Amino acid sequence: MNDHLDLQRRQQNGATTTSASVSATVSASVSASGSASGSVSASTNGTSSPYPSIPLGAAAGAVTLTMPPIQSTSFYKIAPSQSITFGWNFTGLYVTPTAITVAAVGANGNTYPVGPTDGVIPGNAQSVVWYPYGYQTSNPSLPLAQASYTLHIWGDGGPSAAPTPGFLAPYSGTVFALYTPQAYTPLTSGWQCAGCSGALSQLKIDSALPGVVAMIVIMLLSGFTTLRRVLD
Repeated sequence: MNDHLDLQRRQQNGATTTSASVSATVSASVSASGSASGSVSASTNGTSSPYPSIPLGAAAGAVTLTMPPIQSTSFYKIAPSQSITFGWNFTGLYVTPTAITVAAVGANGNTYPVGPTDGVIPGNAQSVVWYPYGYQTSNPSLPLAQASYTLHIWGDGGPSAAPTPGFLAPYSGTVFALYTPQAYTPLTSGWQCAGCSGALSQLKIDSALPGVVAMIVIMLLSGFTTLRRVLD
C-alpha cells in the first residue's frame, strides 16, 4: 500500500515537473518570439534610408541668392576693411548637406576659397562673409586678379555632382568683379591726366568759338554801314 502511494506521488511530481518545464519552454519561446519580433523591427528600421522621405518626382535642392542682387554685376574693392557678404536661401532641399563649400572662380581659371574657413562652412549656413584683402595678404602665391568672378556653391557631392532629387545641386549663377583702388596722387606732385589733353584742347576751341562768331558779325555790320555811307 505504501509502495503504491509512493509511486502515485512520484507520478504526480513528474507531471508537475513536466508541466512546469513545458510552461517555461512556452514562456521562453514566447519571450524569444517577442524579442525576435522586436529585433526584426529594429533591424528593419536600422536598415531603412537614413534620409527623410523624399517625394516621388521631387526636384533637386537649389540655391537662390539673396545678396548681392543678381540683376547686375557687383564691383567690390580689394582694400582694408572692405568685406563682401553673400547670402542665399534653399529651395526643394530635403537632405541638409554635412558642409557647404563656397568658392570664386576667376576669369583666369583660378579658384579661390570664399569665407574665413577655406570656403567650407556648415551645411545649414545661409550666408558667408569674405574679406578679399585678408586673403590677398595671406596668399601672395595666388593673388586675386582685378577681373570678374563666378560664385560657386556646392554640397557634399562636389562642384560637379549631378542634380539628385532632394539633395543640394551645385550653384554657379552669380558674377561679380574685384578691383584694387589706386592711391590718391595730388596735382601738386606732378600728376597729369593722360586722357585729358585732347579734351582740354577741345575745351579751348569751344570757348573761343563765340568770340570768333561775334567778331565776324561785327565786321559784317561795320562793312554794311560803310557801304551805305558810300552809296548815300
